[in-house]
Amino acid sequence: MAQIREVKQLTENPFVNLYQVNGTNKNGKATRYFVASRAKQIENLKLKTHKNTPDGVVIYSLYGEKHDQVVLVRQYRYPIDGYIYELPAGLVEPGEDYHSAAIRELHEETGLTFSPIQADPMFEKPGFTTIGMTDESCATVFGYASGQISQKFMEENEEIEVVLADRSEVRRILKEEQVAIICAYQLMHFLSDEEPFRFLTQ
Repeated sequence: MAQIREVKQLTENPFVNLYQVNGTNKNGKATRYFVASRAKQIENLKLKTHKNTPDGVVIYSLYGEKHDQVVLVRQYRYPIDGYIYELPAGLVEPGEDYHSAAIRELHEETGLTFSPIQADPMFEKPGFTTIGMTDESCATVFGYASGQISQKFMEENEEIEVVLADRSEVRRILKEEQVAIICAYQLMHFLSDEEPFRFLTQ
């Protein structure tokens, strides 16, 4: 098994930092690895704490009287210099419950009111987003959205279009658009079941 010998912090930024991990691989050869993390200090890295506390939350929300639309955001992202479809998401603030974070983030990004539904913890537990390059993990919260779309709560640096997509539009998005992988998997699930949240109660 690989072993970590030393960790160096390479940046000091408010939202994401780069760390260099020096160690040995399974054959005992020296190796180094680079990890992006939401942690502001070495001692908060998950490789140090070995605790999977959620850095963020992903919101899978249905909209409409028949719950036949899914709430999406079409957002500009610098890494691809373009727009990509995602589920609404955001960071969990220190000391904040991730359900509360989901309510807050959906309102900030879309103006909508979010009502989480009770789900078995195994469906909400934090999952790692891109483990090959980051220790970031996000909890998924399921529920229903209501109200009117508004951009007045959006942060200045966010460039977001809110999309209420029915199944026809979801098919088009999956065929024609850039889609974040977490979002894509949930959209496939949305297409496959007339009651997308049925599995949460079984």
